Amino acid sequence: MIHAAPPARRFYFQVSLLPACHAQSPLKWRFAAHPWFFVNSSPISSAQTGVHEQLAELVARHAQHPFRKPVTDYNQRAFDASMHAWQSAGAAPLILDTGCGVGLSTLNLATQYPDHFVIGIDQSADRLARNTHWDGPQPENLCFVRADLVDYWRLAQQTGLRPARHYLLYPNPWPKIGHLARRWPGHAVFPSIVALGGQIECRSNWCIYVEEFAAALNQLSGLSVQAQAWHPAAPITPFERKYLASGHALWRCVADLDQGRAT
Repeated sequence: MIHAAPPARRFYFQVSLLPACHAQSPLKWRFAAHPWFFVNSSPISSAQTGVHEQLAELVARHAQHPFRKPVTDYNQRAFDASMHAWQSAGAAPLILDTGCGVGLSTLNLATQYPDHFVIGIDQSADRLARNTHWDGPQPENLCFVRADLVDYWRLAQQTGLRPARHYLLYPNPWPKIGHLARRWPGHAVFPSIVALGGQIECRSNWCIYVEEFAAALNQLSGLSVQAQAWHPAAPITPFERKYLASGHALWRCVADLDQGRAT
């Protein structure tokens, strides 16, 4: 059962019980009300000084041997609920905001692309239920879903989903050398991410993460993707604002996986 959300209310699908509506304040994010976002953030520290020497081998192995982990029933239901919400809203061109956290990026993307439908996905019910403030009317062209990204991406690939845009904004960097397989470029699910196509964008405050993301994209897509310095006119996530306020350099890579163009 899907509950429609009234205007200016935020909702997400938590299918462990039922798809649930969660009321939220219709006020744009006010960072002054959350002073911990202004605590100076330390830059990422890592013994790794460049793209991991084992990345190419790992990407090739994952491309040759598809990830076989069974999909949980919970994630299947969550995926189905989000697809129903999208289709019920008219099946507009789709944007995936993966690892959306508290959902501010999802709200901003839905506002920036009013002719698209945005699905914000995060595995944490706590993050999705937080009171993300938003000034003015909340966009209606979105939904939030609680799901494990690994299962969600694989289900999207299995069903032939083709998002127009796909965002991975400030994912956990896992900066230790031995944590390569925990980063999305080195994870077994990465071939499924690339297979979805569309315009994909990754941002991070750790240049090496974006360089690895670009290298893995190059290897699987044949594109020529590069990490670029990123200077946003206005931050769209709490982490982006915090890192900028702390003086961090930001990085991103963007690739059009459908047209074979990359920037």
